[in-house]
Amino acid sequence: MTLSQVDQAIVNRALIAATHEMGTKLIRSAHSPIVREAQDCSAALLSAHGKVVAQAELTPVQLGSITQTFAPCLELFPPDTLQEGDFLINNDPFHGGQHIQDIFIFTPIFWNKRLIGFSATVVHHIDLGGGAPGLNPEAGDVHQEGIIFPPSRYSFSRDWQGGPFERLVAANVRMPDATIGDINAQFAANATGAKRLRTLAERYGVDDLSAAMEEMLNYSERRVRNAVRALPDGIYEAEAALDDDGIGDTPVVIRTQVKISNGEISVSFEGTDPQVATNLNCPFASTFASAVACLKSVLTSPDIPFNDGVERVMKVDAPYGSILNPKPPAPVRARLLASHRVFNAVMKALAQVVPDKVIAEGFDTTTPVCLSHLGPEGYNIYLEILGGGYGAGSGNDGCDGVDCPLSNCSNIPVEALEMDYPFLRVEQYGLIQGSGGKGHSRGGHGFERSYRILDDGVQFATYSDRFTKPAAGLFGGEPGRGAEMLIERGEETIRLKSKMGIGLEREDLLVVRTGGGGGYGAAESS
Repeated sequence: MTLSQVDQAIVNRALIAATHEMGTKLIRSAHSPIVREAQDCSAALLSAHGKVVAQAELTPVQLGSITQTFAPCLELFPPDTLQEGDFLINNDPFHGGQHIQDIFIFTPIFWNKRLIGFSATVVHHIDLGGGAPGLNPEAGDVHQEGIIFPPSRYSFSRDWQGGPFERLVAANVRMPDATIGDINAQFAANATGAKRLRTLAERYGVDDLSAAMEEMLNYSERRVRNAVRALPDGIYEAEAALDDDGIGDTPVVIRTQVKISNGEISVSFEGTDPQVATNLNCPFASTFASAVACLKSVLTSPDIPFNDGVERVMKVDAPYGSILNPKPPAPVRARLLASHRVFNAVMKALAQVVPDKVIAEGFDTTTPVCLSHLGPEGYNIYLEILGGGYGAGSGNDGCDGVDCPLSNCSNIPVEALEMDYPFLRVEQYGLIQGSGGKGHSRGGHGFERSYRILDDGVQFATYSDRFTKPAAGLFGGEPGRGAEMLIERGEETIRLKSKMGIGLEREDLLVVRTGGGGGYGAAESS
């Protein structure tokens, strides 16, 4: 039996709907506010061959690397060796993973004892051990950043649910209830995806379902390849830079060459600066996902399903030993800073091809605020990702005060934040007027969030950027305003570096001001 076009469309939408349901289940089941409120997580369904066919619309940098992260698992544990009740796990940055805090869990899905696909989820976990609560800005290697789960296979009934693997995880983290709770949310979301895929197998049969999943990949490939064929062939070069490496004040430069030829795009980062001694190093899975996310957002229509068919048209390469493909045991916790500069560099290269479809640089800087406190009942760790202003486009101003394109997280409502973290109070939260770069279209505004510290012994850690090199404008647009952080301690004002940790005192006011986006086009003279 061959599916009709109508049935093919039904299966397509059903698979996409299933991943959206998985994402909703994951968020609503999670323990930690960074998942429950900020939505720092993702979900997908894969074919029996391990290819992503449908994804939830959550965190692009996580979604774009799922196949990269899953491939090492399948190499060690081929599909014909898997059994009902198994799950695969990976967070190893040097074997397909991103940074350690992003745990990927894959559940094989069977129908009548036949493998029909995999459900996958990834969650950013607040604490996985390491040298400091939640975020260790002083880590000299990846082992100081938390516990590593190499590509591994476990049994849910034997190794989890109070089993040895669950006990191992709980013993190595500072907030075991939160970590175990969030992993259980991943299992619940994976089970939801499995249920929906089995329903489709029952309705259409395994063979037709498998063919429909392959056609989803082919459809996306055809659409993207046709879009690329409409572009002029050529090699387009650009670069973007981080302020510094967290030690000195020399910028770290990301260089790219985007080659368009015969319906395919290849992105090379030859000439990019070497890996650094701090945690700004970006594992290749993150580099790949960031480049592909930029290409997809600029060059294709939003109605094209984002799956592995898209990636058949796009190749990415980064030199081994560079900041975009580091050698172990490099620390990688702040990998999103370099990831955003990948996004910026590729965007600038595409500006030479499709100037009306690109945007100027945005704040494009993941700024985590990590505040931790050790009280009588153990650790309590607040972690939130702050964004800033988007870059402006040819016909639109940049969006104000939102997370960056690759992470796409929501904010944590102040009310929820203060309920979970009684050692702090938010005293200011609002846009910084005038922080977006001027232009024919203006850049988005950054924002300020200020935290009053209500207890002694609170530790602050962060990594940020755009303190000295604000977001650049495009085609004559002006740059956005840079970011800054400071502590108001009585009559004293302490200015902080962009990448650091520091102890706070009771009644300190921590002020975080994020940057604005660049403007697009020269501003009209009055």
